[in-house]
Amino acid sequence: MSGASDARQQALVRALLERHGETYAAQSGIRLRNTPQPLYQLAVLADLLSTRIRASIAVATLRALRDAGMTTPRRMLDATWQQRVDALGAGGYRRYDESTATRLGEGAELLLDGYGGDLRRMRKTADGDADALRRMLQELPGVGPTGSAIFLREVQGVWPEYAPFLDPKAVQGAERLGLPADLGKLARLVPEGRPAAFAAALVRVALDRTLTEEVRAAATR
Repeated sequence: MSGASDARQQALVRALLERHGETYAAQSGIRLRNTPQPLYQLAVLADLLSTRIRASIAVATLRALRDAGMTTPRRMLDATWQQRVDALGAGGYRRYDESTATRLGEGAELLLDGYGGDLRRMRKTADGDADALRRMLQELPGVGPTGSAIFLREVQGVWPEYAPFLDPKAVQGAERLGLPADLGKLARLVPEGRPAAFAAALVRVALDRTLTEEVRAAATR
């Protein structure tokens, strides 16, 4: 890589993070830490984001569930199905509200039965193996390959053994910006301490083509 090319890529990364470097967890109000409650909320958010619905609606719906007190697996399971439907509707998640209400209850029960409601136990079992963790996450109803990738993209900031985690959607965003599609080369551009923000920003570019030229223009200033 030439010096000019390297400087260009670094400028793109800076511009990308300055404008779009907020994680989806932070956007939804989750103060992500390695504790059970925010990790569970992230799993719910990953479920919501993996459906064919706008990210802004998924984020608003996570906030609505939290406002309704459904912040832990126990509270989610203790809520009635109708209470879950109402909270999903309040967030704008109306197209899938009934099936998702059922799914969230089933997922909460599975987490309580299998992991005591604590995703850190899943982390311990996976022991740093991203594929193993993704398989376990996909046992949760609604958290398929897309949802498990979303969870790992966001959680890598607090579970550093999985960083840098850059899934195909993040790589798609990188390609649009002219950043390397090769995972090894792209990983070298991840700013220290900001792997989740970098991945989220790349995903936003992948989901919204209009951001590409905005970031490129900002990188030249």
